[in-house]
Amino acid sequence: MSRKFKKTMMTSLIILAALALGGYFYLQQPQFGRNPEGAHLEKIKKSSHYTEKGFQNQHLTPDLAEGTTYWDILKAYFVKVENKEPSQSLPSVKTDLKNLPNDAPSVVWFGHSSYFLKVGGKTILVDPVFSGNASPVSFFGSNYAGSNVYSLDDFPPIDLLIISHDHYDHLDYPTVKALQPKVKQVVTSLGVGSHLQHWGYSPSQINELDWWENTTIADSLEITAAPARHFSGRGIKRAQTFWSSFILKTPQYNLYLGGDSGYDTHFKEIGEKYGPFDLAILECGQYNHMWKYIHMMPEEVAQAAVELKAKTLLPVHWAKFTLGLHPWMEPIERVTKKAQELNVPVTTPMIGEVVEINRHYPNKAWWK
Repeated sequence: MSRKFKKTMMTSLIILAALALGGYFYLQQPQFGRNPEGAHLEKIKKSSHYTEKGFQNQHLTPDLAEGTTYWDILKAYFVKVENKEPSQSLPSVKTDLKNLPNDAPSVVWFGHSSYFLKVGGKTILVDPVFSGNASPVSFFGSNYAGSNVYSLDDFPPIDLLIISHDHYDHLDYPTVKALQPKVKQVVTSLGVGSHLQHWGYSPSQINELDWWENTTIADSLEITAAPARHFSGRGIKRAQTFWSSFILKTPQYNLYLGGDSGYDTHFKEIGEKYGPFDLAILECGQYNHMWKYIHMMPEEVAQAAVELKAKTLLPVHWAKFTLGLHPWMEPIERVTKKAQELNVPVTTPMIGEVVEINRHYPNKAWWK
């Protein structure tokens, strides 16, 4: 073996080792969170939904559809899509979140999957992302112009923070870290609390639920975790924390908070067990046939609302970030068309516009 070859090999090994070490230390940054370990992990392993590979869905859920490769997806992202992002700043309404009335439940949507509820005088915030990015880095997943008009100073103290799962477009480190002093209690999926504790939340603040488990907050809000068809992960290893939808029930109202999900039998199961729902908030956006098992097509969203026995549907997971390959307004146009065919009422508020449950459902096509 020549001296030159040995030198080349040694140099290559040193470069690879340096890259691996650099990658390791990069992933130790706080925004990547921390997966469960120790006694926390041992408790999670007792879940019937946990296997040696991590959490699993009710049915087989491939990341990619049959015949699709990651190379196919990579190529697709380089194909130009007309109207992939808005050509102008999105319209919005600036609502006084600190002074919403108590006489009827209110929902205020902030684009994508972040929304605020006031129910029975209690304040609830779901999957807040206000950092401007749906990713751990500033150069990817930036929000649309006009879609980030609210800041954390606009919020009152939060009685309940709900986090559906640990993906960056639902669990945003800068937002959740800054919110901590305002948050009284957190309800989230199994394992997600490990990220929150890593970021300064007290274990006493956090309620982790397995599917079909429930807890009561402030004596009047009953929260039940229910299935979703998705996955999790903020680093290299997936499925170390769980993903859920949630049922929010008060003596007068019944709400379904969908979280990310592909279409499956769980919607009918939930509708039969817990329906009907006054309002179902369902993810509708960032879909593609190449990953059809983990995100619903808009037509499936409308069908899911039927199976949930929802009186009204609020589609979310659109109008803030481009994470998929479709035109930005396509999700809402497709789902409203299908919902009309299925006789499902749909509410389409602007960002910040108040939805009053069973009283006032905005339905203007503001995106046109």
